[in-house]
Amino acid sequence: METPLFFPLGEGLELTQMERNEEQLVLHIIATSTSALCPLCAQPATRLHSRYRRIVKDLPCAGQQVRLILHVRKFFCDTVDCVRKVFAERLPHLVAPWAQMTTRLTQALQMVGLATCGRLGARLASHLGITTSWMTIVRRVMDLPTPKAQRVTCLGLDDFSFQRGRTFGTVVVDLDAHQIIDLLPDRQADTAAAWMATHPEITHVSRDRGAEYASAASTGAPQAIQVADRFHICKNLSEAVQKLLARVLSEIKTASQEAERKAKAHEDTSAPVEEWRPDPGAHVARTIAIRRAEREVRYQQAVSLRKQGLSLKEIARQLGTSERTVRHWFERGVAPDTRPRRKRQSDFDPYAPYVLQRWQDGEHNGSRLWQEIAAQGYPGSQRMVYRFLKTLKKTEVKTPIGTRCVLHYTSSAAVRLFMRHPGGLDEGKRVNLDALRQAHPALETAYHLTQDFLLMMRKREGERLDTWLIQVQESGLPELQSFAHGVERDKAAVQAGLTLPINNGQVEGHVTRVKLIKRMMYGKAGFALLRQRVLHRI
Repeated sequence: METPLFFPLGEGLELTQMERNEEQLVLHIIATSTSALCPLCAQPATRLHSRYRRIVKDLPCAGQQVRLILHVRKFFCDTVDCVRKVFAERLPHLVAPWAQMTTRLTQALQMVGLATCGRLGARLASHLGITTSWMTIVRRVMDLPTPKAQRVTCLGLDDFSFQRGRTFGTVVVDLDAHQIIDLLPDRQADTAAAWMATHPEITHVSRDRGAEYASAASTGAPQAIQVADRFHICKNLSEAVQKLLARVLSEIKTASQEAERKAKAHEDTSAPVEEWRPDPGAHVARTIAIRRAEREVRYQQAVSLRKQGLSLKEIARQLGTSERTVRHWFERGVAPDTRPRRKRQSDFDPYAPYVLQRWQDGEHNGSRLWQEIAAQGYPGSQRMVYRFLKTLKKTEVKTPIGTRCVLHYTSSAAVRLFMRHPGGLDEGKRVNLDALRQAHPALETAYHLTQDFLLMMRKREGERLDTWLIQVQESGLPELQSFAHGVERDKAAVQAGLTLPINNGQVEGHVTRVKLIKRMMYGKAGFALLRQRVLHRI
């Protein structure tokens, strides 16, 4: 019987019979060769011993399940020295020995497993006409042979979490080939060092600022140049600058509050026009005051418990909050969330300077002011204009000409201005940055040092690192000096990171993909299966 072109069987096989029922398509296959090779001595044999039937599953055809009935022959091996006297003929192109499914069906299940994993893969296979179980798919994935990593010269290391903040693994990347070459079950220095010791050809190791990978590279690849990732260096710098800003801004706010208390009789409650807010109403102001008072009480309780010698964990348990929140309070040194709320964008903002100018010219009629800005395109209601004017009657609103008020800045907002390239700031942000720099001498010094370091990093001028470290030591800024001490401990790797084009950018991308695969497995599968899916990526 002629084999259909859309259903190839391979050379030496012939379709003899085709049966079709409601559930599946049954094909009878025989081998047409006159001899077969002995699996032990590889000598051809022609003497027939017997025949038997072998039933295997195959890929579905036109949405219908296919089952093959193979009429397999057994032969006598006539080689005198061979211990095998009788053997069954092999059909390597169609099915493996003792397998219950064809090679192409096995490969299809492996691809489904690599793309979707077990349970999801079984559901997908059922829609494709393949009847299987999730455990079968997992077994097929685990059967894939994993070759050992070949020659690697430029290596990238980073960790990924199995359980966030608890257990971690290590992803090993060939930076030249742009691919993951291995996964390690933990991030211990001994494990990574043992892996690198098997590859003496490594010349560069890119890593983060962690001590574990630094120790692993020193032990396992002492001949390699360690390169600290520029992103992590920049992140460490931004954290140091933010701590400095939190301290200095807190001092500025404290001094401002003290001055306000001393000059309460002629208190100036002016604010820049950009911070002109509508009147919130008495009930909203009362609620805000109550919540701020409650936060201040909780902060004072935390300070009192800390003075009693309690740990952050114990303080968090007593106050009913997280340890991370309590640590954040003490790092900032101020009560939580006592800063003014960030002003929301309003349709009135573009017309605020005009209304302020008309108010200062003597026009205090809200209806007339609303009509004027409505003619200019203001889409808001007259009531909203009255709410802004009510605030104007209570406080004097200043134009942005002159010194910018910095009391509304938080350290997280200010650090973004300090870390950005000056050319990437618009006019408003440049004005804000200038005001911050002029508010305190320490901020001006910190800004120059920060921008100098970032320029050195962008232009790969690592040879200037020693000069920059000396400037930091002479600056008297403890936060930046702490950052500089960390750089000194890892100076060679940091200098290499500021000089060489190598970085961990692509490693971070691979970590993101590993996390995606891990989450598709619902966290219930083990490390071995995760490693197979990552290394045999589709």
